[in-house]
Amino acid sequence: MKSFMAKQEEVKRNWYVVDADGMALGRLASQVASILRGKNKPEFTPHVDTGDFVIVINTDKVVLTGDKLNQKLFRRHSGKPGNLKEIKYGNLMQTRSDFVVYRAVKGMLPKNSLGAKMLTKLRVYKGAEHEQQAQKPIAIDLKD
Repeated sequence: MKSFMAKQEEVKRNWYVVDADGMALGRLASQVASILRGKNKPEFTPHVDTGDFVIVINTDKVVLTGDKLNQKLFRRHSGKPGNLKEIKYGNLMQTRSDFVVYRAVKGMLPKNSLGAKMLTKLRVYKGAEHEQQAQKPIAIDLKD
């Protein structure tokens, strides 16, 4: 018996919309990353992008557990001496909550060219409105 290997041109992709209202950041990111990889499909193949498109809305209502809003820091560095920038996640969630969710999902995808291709299928929005109505996305509930 042969093993099934999905082919890139045979993969059927769907559009899903996820409401992030009240969800914990890490749990949301891991479930979205799983859909982007295609692990929810029976034809999942690790070396082929079999995932679906995901739209995440209401990222301004994502919850960070514990005291992460005050203690956790987002750090960036340009590579020049003394240019380390640190921002508390509380401030970052107020201004750029869509970026926080995007980075969390990015961290849970493979760190290679296939992971970068999977990340292009993610759309993140602060509010309840999104621009992909023409694709007729299917609403899924990840809160269970």
